[in-house]
Amino acid sequence: MSSNNSTRETRMSRNADHQSGPQRPHHGWRLFRRILFIIVAIGVFAIVAGAGLFFFYAQSAPKITQSALSSDASTRVYDANNNVISRLGAQNRTYVKSKNIPDTLKAAVVSTEDRRFYQNNGVDPIRILGAAFANVSGSSLGMQGGSTLTQQLVKLSVFSTAASDRTLKRKAQEAWLALQVDHKYSKDQILEYYVNKVYMGNGVYGMQTAAQYYYGTSLKNLSLPQLALLAGMPQSPTNYDPTTYPATAKKRRDLVLNAMAKNKVITSAQAQEAEAVSIKNGLSSIHQTTASTSAKTTKVIDAYLKQVYSELKAKGYNTTTGGLKVYTNLNMDAQQKLYNIANTSAYIAYPSDKFQVGSTIVNPNNGKVVAMIGGRKTGNVTFGLNRAVQTGRSSASTAKPLMDYGPAIEYLNYPTYEPVKDTAFTYPGTDKKLYDWDKQYQGTITMRKALYESRNIPAIRTLQNVGISKATTFLKGLGMTFDKTLTLQNGIGLYISTEQEAAAYAAFANGGTYYKPYLVSKVVTQDGKAHNYSATGKRAMSAATAFMLTDMMKDVMTNENGSGRSAAISGLYQAGKTGTDSYPDDYADKVPDGATMDSWFTGYTKSYAVSVWTGYDKQFQTGHYVSEAETKIAQEIYKYEMSYLAQNAPNTDWTKPSTVTETTQNNNKEYYVTGHPGTVADTTSTSQYGSTNTTSSSAYSSNSQVTTSSSSSRVSSSTTESSSSKESSSTEQTPGGDGNDDNTNSSSTTTSSASSTTQTTDNNKDNNS
Repeated sequence: MSSNNSTRETRMSRNADHQSGPQRPHHGWRLFRRILFIIVAIGVFAIVAGAGLFFFYAQSAPKITQSALSSDASTRVYDANNNVISRLGAQNRTYVKSKNIPDTLKAAVVSTEDRRFYQNNGVDPIRILGAAFANVSGSSLGMQGGSTLTQQLVKLSVFSTAASDRTLKRKAQEAWLALQVDHKYSKDQILEYYVNKVYMGNGVYGMQTAAQYYYGTSLKNLSLPQLALLAGMPQSPTNYDPTTYPATAKKRRDLVLNAMAKNKVITSAQAQEAEAVSIKNGLSSIHQTTASTSAKTTKVIDAYLKQVYSELKAKGYNTTTGGLKVYTNLNMDAQQKLYNIANTSAYIAYPSDKFQVGSTIVNPNNGKVVAMIGGRKTGNVTFGLNRAVQTGRSSASTAKPLMDYGPAIEYLNYPTYEPVKDTAFTYPGTDKKLYDWDKQYQGTITMRKALYESRNIPAIRTLQNVGISKATTFLKGLGMTFDKTLTLQNGIGLYISTEQEAAAYAAFANGGTYYKPYLVSKVVTQDGKAHNYSATGKRAMSAATAFMLTDMMKDVMTNENGSGRSAAISGLYQAGKTGTDSYPDDYADKVPDGATMDSWFTGYTKSYAVSVWTGYDKQFQTGHYVSEAETKIAQEIYKYEMSYLAQNAPNTDWTKPSTVTETTQNNNKEYYVTGHPGTVADTTSTSQYGSTNTTSSSAYSSNSQVTTSSSSSRVSSSTTESSSSKESSSTEQTPGGDGNDDNTNSSSTTTSSASSTTQTTDNNKDNNS
């Protein structure tokens, strides 16, 4: 009995011990399983959603045809009438069939671009993951990408290569089409299409054509190192050009050889032997031409086409592999005429073949650049220096309407008859004197007279009253910004291009609206997607300012003392401004009196704005000056071109806006901003460069008389010249003016032979003596 009780007590004690101990944690395992389930569910959902999105995008993928796969991917450029003017990369391409493609080249391409090409179905998930790892780890050595060779072929055949089009949708469509291509065509066919389509630099498409271009022979005659070079070039054909960049080309070729050895299609010994061969081995010194457009057409449109490609690049397009259709604003007839004027002796007797021209023609009503020429007598150079868009030469007195008189009307309400002082002037804070072309002073004259005779001192005094800040704001509204703060001297010379100036003057022509100039109107990518481009007009000045400036600039060509009489066209309503930039003082004794470095003319009608620069590229080289007589060449180029343009354009005058009031001064028709018949000239300098505060002490009545010799208290001038005027950087040429047309002279030289205020020539001395 006691034994049983003892056994019972022992069991009870064990149960008690068990019950009082810690419990096994079951809840942790349940939580883990729950989290695992959620992760798996999310993964499955993501896969399903991704697959759904993939097939959704795939449904809208463009169709791919054998023609698209086998055709070249050249960029076609059209003029405004939809005529093809250029086909970049469109050449007499030598198409090579698969049976004639060396097995060594096929092995090199596959080893470099897609090692599992013969195993994958057009898309390689392993390659995608490997590319991601290699790119993160930096171990790819430029050889690893996520796209298969088939995907690359699809991209080259039907899709845009613009960076902006590298979207998830595009990548999904690319993968979908790659699967289709792989299903429909054999691996050898796909390789054939790829070898014949890729861009190989210098306008060459296809590796057979590249063999002829770089080596002067066909693919079958090339050695292992030569074939390896060609196989590696498509990734960056410009940088791997063996004639231009032999070092980078060799590095790329050797990477291809190493990839071939790694892929076991050649031995390590063969790779090392090939690497020892000079990259220049077998290169041809005479490259076969590949351009399909005639040399004649190419020369005519060279500058325009170069700027087109510049615009395309800025928009993110790849013109070498994009297969683009580019529609431009080019008026081919106007372009041909401009080219003929500049490059033949039928219109103008040029002093030498080195005498250069840059010109741009803009439609004032929309900003379209309709023609452009970047030089004359340029030989066989393609895409050479485009002087129409260069900003390294002073625009001289063509700057006056932009920086001086335009802002004066806009901000100070100057009337066209505003009295301005043509009296002795020294730049504030310096001993540098400013002169006009004749080194004479006319006293008090009207703003109109100062403009059409292109006198410098009244222009700079006007700029003082406006102030650099407001003048800079006005210029910004016309699309002009500058890295350095402008100075008073820029009032008679801005460093801008003919394209910028034509667009700025176009705003005067259309009543005050600025349109950014552009050449490309539409781009159609290989997938058929159209991208349209245009300029949005922005109000740059009042209609009153535009009209009054235009009315004054008419006199530049029509007044007997106007500086631009050589640009006059009988019966045509037009306006414009001259500009010549003379040599600095420390060089002036090396050239004849009246010689200049640059001569400009920019003029316009209601239909066209034309800006012309003339001069020499090396203006300080012996004999490379523009003589006094030759300063008229810019005006003559304008005259012949505008006469041609005007034949097919309406000839209408500008209509006075309601914000402008007409009056009579000295028996001449003049204008003022309604409500502002005159401004006060009693000024006090309060800021750098003579910016002033102006207070009204009297006002003109609309019928008040202004004489060019009167001395009124209202004369617009800065009598206090204590603020300092900074010189332009010694690395820049200080802007000049131009002779009676516009030039200035300085009593002291600057720190650079290419930098000083300028001495004037007189394009109209016979009328202003």
